[in-house]
Amino acid sequence: MQLSAGVRERVAAVHRGAGLSELLQRYDGWAGRYERDVAALDYRAPYLAVASLAFAFPSPPAEALVLDVACGTGLVARELHRRGFRRLHGVDGSAGMLELARGTGLYVQLQRCVLGREPLPAPAGRYDAVTLVGALGEGQVPSSALPELLRVTRAGGFLCMTTRCNPSNRRYRAELEAALRDLEQKGAWQRVLEQEVPRWERATSEEEENGPGSGYISGVIYIYRKCPVPPPELG
Repeated sequence: MQLSAGVRERVAAVHRGAGLSELLQRYDGWAGRYERDVAALDYRAPYLAVASLAFAFPSPPAEALVLDVACGTGLVARELHRRGFRRLHGVDGSAGMLELARGTGLYVQLQRCVLGREPLPAPAGRYDAVTLVGALGEGQVPSSALPELLRVTRAGGFLCMTTRCNPSNRRYRAELEAALRDLEQKGAWQRVLEQEVPRWERATSEEEENGPGSGYISGVIYIYRKCPVPPPELG
């Protein structure tokens, strides 16, 4: 199935270089079409990420408190709910996306927060798990925000993150993985899983494809577990 020109343009627009205010305006404008567009993209990240988190999670999920960062319209929340997670908080920088997330009825709490520009609206060590699916990428949430995700995760809690592996995101991915390794070397967290998935979503151009004629880009899932005693500099 060919992607329409409109879908290609809307997806390209949020990954194209832009200032933060302009990017959030694009997401606000995209909110009403977002779920139809990602369905056309065969976007599998929410399902794949949450399946990985649920597999790693050691205890019954119903009592776990989970923060869904860059929650969008609630695609990750739907997958979490299917896997038995019920206590969900969400944050996003787009008011339009948050309005649709609120309509799902799946979140106990939703707040606006632009991660990378401001801290998460939560005390240290609050969450049993934190997810950030789809927003770690070129022009979106910077890799410098990783310590903030760690801050709000309890000792022994899990962090589930994803990024794309397409050519235009290679520089960002290399930067992200350097930051992930640095935090691991400092003893802030332990890697549980790193898995690349070939059919992550449909490519919006031939230049972005995994290989000639594949029609898809790949993506990667990271699961980390916060170490019980954080190093002093991450306190």
